[in-house]
Amino acid sequence: MHSKENNKDNDQAKDKDYKNLPGTVGKKARRRVKARRTRDRSVWFGLGMFGMVGWTIAITTIIGVVTGMWIDRTWPGPYSWTLTLLFIGLIVGCLNAWYWVSRESRPDDDENDNKDNKDNKERDN
Repeated sequence: MHSKENNKDNDQAKDKDYKNLPGTVGKKARRRVKARRTRDRSVWFGLGMFGMVGWTIAITTIIGVVTGMWIDRTWPGPYSWTLTLLFIGLIVGCLNAWYWVSRESRPDDDENDNKDNKDNKERDN
């Protein structure tokens, strides 16, 4: 007897959950959008971005130097490949860091997303 009553209670609870599903999903979506708009840019975020920029520049510069040293040892010539690839690695690292910083500092474009969704619905009709 208890198992049938428990099953009935569970079924009623599931029905209630399904009825509230659109409201729950909407509430979570609004909370997510609000969190994206008002992202907490704390000291830790700044330190993380600073570290990412530093490592991006350092790694590409080191790769350039090591590759240049290998080329200079393997095929000696009148030009220093170490210096050339050091500058190329530095430039590539700076460009890569600039790309990531600009991407992180760009605000989310929810208005354009909504406009695109409306345009798609009109096109589909």
